[in-house]
Amino acid sequence: MFIVGLTGGIGCGKSAVTDCFAALGVPVIDADVVAREVVEPGQPALREIVEQFGPEVLSADGSLDRLWLREHIFTHPDAKTRLEGILHPRIRAEMRRRLDDFDTPYAIFSIPLLFETGQDKRVDRILVVDCPPELQISRVTRRDHTSEAQTKSIIAAQIERTSRLARADDIIDNSGSLNDLRPIVEQLHQKYLNLAT
Repeated sequence: MFIVGLTGGIGCGKSAVTDCFAALGVPVIDADVVAREVVEPGQPALREIVEQFGPEVLSADGSLDRLWLREHIFTHPDAKTRLEGILHPRIRAEMRRRLDDFDTPYAIFSIPLLFETGQDKRVDRILVVDCPPELQISRVTRRDHTSEAQTKSIIAAQIERTSRLARADDIIDNSGSLNDLRPIVEQLHQKYLNLAT
């Protein structure tokens, strides 16, 4: 199946774009959703994370304590590499497995860290959702109730905007409204249907 890898900086509106594609009947497999599912209680990945980081990585209900893990990773740089070693192969395998559930000309892999994780080499085409940095910051601070400084540090941790745009096959400027977005997605949908056949 033809696979479009969709990515973009935080707050650029990737979800709004994938919702538009989904409304057109295009399967969207979201790496963030899969990442949450592979660490649910009872999953092998969660057991391995506990073995690596100790029982303090769990909340009282036995689920992953994401806040503890996030803080641990920021203070222990090697921990990020160990965590990625546990999660990334499982997320990739599960996303590929889910393709078997669909019989469509193409599907979208929504992967926020597409380039950072080397997933760009596993897709047929790259679609980047973009907007001006000041809009990114205002969207994220409003949505996530974070400070401007926190938001800027999250943006700085992602691949640089110019590099992301330079590696795109297609770019959606998502600085307008949902009504502006729909016709752009419909046009790309036709393009991807043609490319897939």
